[in-house]
Amino acid sequence: MAFGKNPRAERKSSSPYGSTVVLVVFVALCLIGVWMMTSSSITPIQTINVPSETKIDMKDQISDSSTTFEDASGGLSSEATQTNNETPSQVEEAPDNVERQEESPNQEVHEENNLINKGDATEDTKNESTETDSGGQIDAQGKNPQQEFATSEQQPSQTEEQPGGNPDEPASEGVNSGHIRNEVNQKDQGRKQDQNDEYDSSKYLPGTESGGEAMKSNPDRTEKNEKRASQSEENREQDPSESYPDPAQSEILNETNIQTGTWKTQATESEKEKDVQELSRDQAVDKGDNVKGETPMYTWKLCNVTTGADYIPCLDNEEAIKHLRTTKHYEHRERHCPDPAPTCVVPLPKGYKRSIEWPKSRDKIWYHNVPHTLLAEVKGHQNWVKVSGEHLIFPGGGTQFKNGAQHYIDFIQEMVPNIAWGKSTRVILDVGCGVASFGGYLFDNNVITMSFAPKDEHEAQVQFALERGIPAISAVMGTQRLPFPSKVFDIVHCARCRVPWHIEGGKLLLELNRVLRPGGYFVWSATPVYQHDKDQEDAEIWREMKILTKAMCWDVKSIKNDRLNEVGAAIYQKPTSNDCYESRKESKPPMYVPLQACMHKVPVDSTERGSQWPEQWPLRLEKPPYWLSTSQTGVYGRPAPEDFKADYEHWKHVVNKSYLKGLGINWSTVRNIMDMRAVYGGFAAALKDLNVWVLNVVPIDSADTLPIIYERGLFGIYHDWCESFSTYPRSYDLLHADHLFSNLKKRCNIIAVVAETDRILRPEGKIIVRDDMETINEIQNLVKSLHWEVRLTYSKDKEGLLCAQKMMWRPGGSSSM
Repeated sequence: MAFGKNPRAERKSSSPYGSTVVLVVFVALCLIGVWMMTSSSITPIQTINVPSETKIDMKDQISDSSTTFEDASGGLSSEATQTNNETPSQVEEAPDNVERQEESPNQEVHEENNLINKGDATEDTKNESTETDSGGQIDAQGKNPQQEFATSEQQPSQTEEQPGGNPDEPASEGVNSGHIRNEVNQKDQGRKQDQNDEYDSSKYLPGTESGGEAMKSNPDRTEKNEKRASQSEENREQDPSESYPDPAQSEILNETNIQTGTWKTQATESEKEKDVQELSRDQAVDKGDNVKGETPMYTWKLCNVTTGADYIPCLDNEEAIKHLRTTKHYEHRERHCPDPAPTCVVPLPKGYKRSIEWPKSRDKIWYHNVPHTLLAEVKGHQNWVKVSGEHLIFPGGGTQFKNGAQHYIDFIQEMVPNIAWGKSTRVILDVGCGVASFGGYLFDNNVITMSFAPKDEHEAQVQFALERGIPAISAVMGTQRLPFPSKVFDIVHCARCRVPWHIEGGKLLLELNRVLRPGGYFVWSATPVYQHDKDQEDAEIWREMKILTKAMCWDVKSIKNDRLNEVGAAIYQKPTSNDCYESRKESKPPMYVPLQACMHKVPVDSTERGSQWPEQWPLRLEKPPYWLSTSQTGVYGRPAPEDFKADYEHWKHVVNKSYLKGLGINWSTVRNIMDMRAVYGGFAAALKDLNVWVLNVVPIDSADTLPIIYERGLFGIYHDWCESFSTYPRSYDLLHADHLFSNLKKRCNIIAVVAETDRILRPEGKIIVRDDMETINEIQNLVKSLHWEVRLTYSKDKEGLLCAQKMMWRPGGSSSM
């Protein structure tokens, strides 16, 4: 913004009768005015007064020269449509908030701008601390930030479209300065970067103490936080790579226009099976309690339940289980969610420590984190798990592979070479997984495994798996469908999984047929395969399985015994056409009878999902599925294949430029990740080079894009976040919630949802929330009431980002359920 001469400077007295003294005084005042107006090339910037939910946040303004891209109204950045060879251009915006402040003279300067130099700060110092980061006047390169800002301010506003951007997206409209609440317990470091520089992960905008003042201004609070941090870091060394966040690298994506596209939702699809349309429960948050998005601080209590630190609300509902008419079909192992959803927090096991990092965790975990020894007593001879001092040791064995999972994996490959682990076969389902050693060792073969087992007498088997860093959920094959799409798994595996496949017309085996991809394999390793000539019961099961699999048109590819483990396996292949189905003399099992013993026809149209095998890994990760048509409208409003590509490019940009560098996360400590509201799986795909796995959750009221996620070699699950998730407490290192909570507020108790995130997140684990600022403020208040450390909040154009870390704190009292 250029400043001209004051017009008053040229004004001369026109009255010949004026006093000479008055004239001299008048001219002197005018000269002083001209000097004041022209002596500075920049007008100090004032921070717009923003209502805050608490008084403990430091809110600073940063120059938009650090903004990486401008959010588009279509929900994705313009860089999202660029190819990998293109370098996303940074949006340069001239700070026009000076003009806006002149237009709104009644706006007050935020009272916290003066906290750094409290008491004796001069006006110039105040201006500098407003223009720069709240903690230092000189940046990391020794430059004067005010001079840099003056230079950038003289640049004209750019409204041209970015190179490589989407032509349908609007151009930048100038400054919308982001407000930063950066709360960490480290000394402030100034940082200012040239607009054309690459991001430097070694430079960070400063953090302030959560008390609102600089850390040095509140030694008592600093001491408390240091004690709390030292408690959470007990039994481990301080990791030097754990750095604090850089708000400038925390891009905001405005996804308020997200839609379902041409895909149905699971809530709609399930209407005939379950009345999920009545999920707007009486427990919804009373909107009258929230004023301008602010949630009152909540008083938390411990869950007073018999399962204590292992509480899974939907699987431990003792009152509902007590009133079941029958448990013949494992109804007591199925989900029975309490209504209303719990708003209490789960205690920690005594002696809990930070989890051992992968890959060491595959072989051993802390005993006190999962203090259960029953499996070691009854399955130790099969090398499931053993107790060794303060550790639980996992030799890698199982009931069918007591000499190690890797030998068993090679044995399966030898039986059917076309399985081609890690190439043709990428995503498998392991039924009755035990401690999931099979899935744990398949990581070495570039295969990801969705393992599940019930919460039953095999004490804490799924909890062992998750603590080891292996994907698993608590589930059972009973009376309900599995929470997965049809035709998505390359292989379904069962090793002595204790599921009666042969009974009731093969209803449970037909459910496997539903989720198995055409041309996929069913690997069955059980005593009826190799002991049917020795045991009468096994002989009867084997006979019925032969009849059933023949009626299902499954082809027996191989039956073989493993001499080392003294077991055997049978491998079946699902057909890729309907020829066999249509030539059957009897229509048993029948087709198209929902949730019963029924068959699903194989797709024959080459453009239909399931008619072709996916591309080999890793090509399938990046290439849009063949069945996505340009006539379909994607979630973000583009043709579906373009939507897919743009989403992937966007998340690669966000992960590489922001999450890996700007949030202060030491990714070597992260293993188990959940994307609580996945769309195309772009976030998970962008993390492919890290040693992590991501469970993609597609909420039941969102567009049903889960088949796309599986098609690209990832995995996920359907879920309703108004209910608790089917996992043990302390399962995940990182939760990612992209515009989830604002949608849930319409029909769920948001306090219960936050309580659930606290339940499934490990102590010292982190959550990244991207949402509108009203929702961000609500979530921030709630996690603060849980004594989580808010590491970063950042806002721009009413969209915000929150990064918080769960601590070891637990409340004192308990609540009755």
